[in-house]
Amino acid sequence: MKLATTLLLASISATPLHAQTPNLGPNVLLITPATPQAEAQQAINTIYATQQHNEFGPERNAILFAPGTYHLDIPIGFYTQVLGLGANPDATHILGNVHVDATLPHNNATCTFWRGAENFSITPTGGNMQWAVSQAIPMRRMHILGDLTLHQQHGWASGGWLSDSLIDGTIDSGPQQQWISRNSQWKSWTGANWNMVFVGDPHAPSSTWPKPANTTIAQTPIIREKPFLFIDSTKHWQVHVPELQHNTTGTTWQQHPTPGTNIPLTNFYIATPADTAQTLNTQLQRGKHLLFTPGIYALTEPLHITHANTLLLGLGFATLQPTQGTAAILTDDVDNLTLAGLLIDAGPTQSSTLVQIGEPTQHHSHTTKPTALFDIFFRIGGAGPGRTHSNLTINSNDTLVDHTWIWRADHGHNVGWTDNLSDNGLIVEHHQQYQVLWNGNAGRTFFYQSEIPYDPPTQSAYTSAPQTNGWASYKVSPNVTQHEAFGLGIYSVFRHPDIFVTSAIEAPLTPNVRFHDIITVCLDTNGGIQNVVNHTGGSTSCRPRFTPQLTLFHTTDLSKH
Repeated sequence: MKLATTLLLASISATPLHAQTPNLGPNVLLITPATPQAEAQQAINTIYATQQHNEFGPERNAILFAPGTYHLDIPIGFYTQVLGLGANPDATHILGNVHVDATLPHNNATCTFWRGAENFSITPTGGNMQWAVSQAIPMRRMHILGDLTLHQQHGWASGGWLSDSLIDGTIDSGPQQQWISRNSQWKSWTGANWNMVFVGDPHAPSSTWPKPANTTIAQTPIIREKPFLFIDSTKHWQVHVPELQHNTTGTTWQQHPTPGTNIPLTNFYIATPADTAQTLNTQLQRGKHLLFTPGIYALTEPLHITHANTLLLGLGFATLQPTQGTAAILTDDVDNLTLAGLLIDAGPTQSSTLVQIGEPTQHHSHTTKPTALFDIFFRIGGAGPGRTHSNLTINSNDTLVDHTWIWRADHGHNVGWTDNLSDNGLIVEHHQQYQVLWNGNAGRTFFYQSEIPYDPPTQSAYTSAPQTNGWASYKVSPNVTQHEAFGLGIYSVFRHPDIFVTSAIEAPLTPNVRFHDIITVCLDTNGGIQNVVNHTGGSTSCRPRFTPQLTLFHTTDLSKH
């Protein structure tokens, strides 16, 4: 992997917003109402020309719009984040087109990764916005004055994330294999495939799983929304940190401003890829928050967070890569930490873990001030050599994880059973042992999508215990007495013949360990999944001609099985 970021495009000329407009570096494009439309469009097109097919490239970009109205066409490519800088999404309004297009032939969006849109409104040309996406593509705090289509001309698509957003018209999910919408609102929803989950959405489809496969939870039990950068009425730059809320439905911003507190940007150290881990740790020790500008950060030691209330916020898929076999981020067991908008790339020397929240020996309560992770993505291999034992290790109580994709690469560079090593992740794909391992009590999961590894070479190389084929995707440890999960999809895509997994899920047989709405799918012609939960639920064996085979399983009390 090329560790030094390529300088793609400097900020285009425009009348300064304010003498205190921060220097966000050459990979942030700041557009204001004073920017000539043709100049803005040319700059956007230049970014897309690089990022359209740049799946494993080193370039990173953020496109920021000051409050105002713009007439533009904005295609969003790899490693590109488009952000409005208003206190409300309607403060920044795009008249024209904002779209994500499929990156593979035949309208196939299953490899459309790593891009996002936040905190602006759009009136789409023709009344419809195309958002043909798969993993690691957050859409947050958006207002779409029209319809939203989650595919490209009914081509394949494989999951996405929508939260705190308002769509005035219809959402058409079409062939989307799985999807989660949280605290969002629309006029109507059409389409359902394998695993569609709705949490705190006022107009969500009824919970009709499995036909169609909709899992609907009326309220979001606990959440605080992702922090966002904005320019206040006095032209000062701030980061708004939404407050913790319970039992919510709908958006935070339609009726009144999003409740929370503001942190002046002057309280942040603005990091660039040239910064060393030592420099960043010095700023953390001084009590500074960190704002990561787009680029790749080579870390020779972990970033160590010791102060409560610390915020790490990334722009443009800022990427942290440990180079010496350490973690990228370690935190003490303190209150109210926030990690948001970061891609963590495993390095060539194997790490024990990539991100560790809290300490294994400390177990303080953080009920009223939980740590929260938003849009934190992990990658092992694909862009270059990558190895780790685990990806995200959570020791702190009460931690909230609001969107993650943890990917052991199945394509790209340095990919193979003995090349890109990763034992365990959290909400994950393709890892070599348990994808998720729950050791703590009272955990809850809303939406889980997992592909077990494609590449075990033989069954003997992929065996977790005597008479147990493979590793369960989702493992709840035997000592756990309380756990609940809603809307789980677990898929096998084995590339070698005669490879099986005994159970997609392993969990203790106790009444307070509960699963709702599980689907297992076999997507290739080899092997399959022999049981859904433990030794129950039926098998999902593959068939010739790449015909997906599905097994559905609905249960609330494992002690009865």
